[in-house]
Amino acid sequence: MKFENLTRFARGFVYAYNGIRAAINEERNFRFHLCAAFYAFVAAYWAGLPAVEVALVAICVAAVLALELVNSAIERAVDKPDTTHWWTAGAAKDMAAGAVLVMALGTVIVAVCLFWPRLGTLWANFTARPSRPAGILLTLVIFYKFIFRSSNSTEKGKQPNGKTDS
Repeated sequence: MKFENLTRFARGFVYAYNGIRAAINEERNFRFHLCAAFYAFVAAYWAGLPAVEVALVAICVAAVLALELVNSAIERAVDKPDTTHWWTAGAAKDMAAGAVLVMALGTVIVAVCLFWPRLGTLWANFTARPSRPAGILLTLVIFYKFIFRSSNSTEKGKQPNGKTDS
């Protein structure tokens, strides 16, 4: 009996992994936020942020990514409603997108508060080696391709074989 409970508990992690993987594969905004998170952590490293402030950056990044997952889930759940529910479905999608925007703006405020006093250190570490600006430029190109890539499916939630996720 206890082994079955453990199996069900572990299966929850598999479902969560599948949801994150689906967001990476099908949600452009989620991919954008992942790339922005990379730059936030690079900036935190170059600015020499203490551990507590890096943890604050990590919490902000995790909150934005989590809200983006919730937003994507709501969009899928209310997509293409019948004509009597179209307004409420649209409002739910807009509100979920608004939640992501509010958290992203809060994250920008946190970033400004953390990085503004350290702009000199950040710039000095950025320009310390010629490979760093070149590396950032290279990642910008790679991330552009990653963010704006075309997916294999023609529509969100559709598998290439035409079956829908359900």
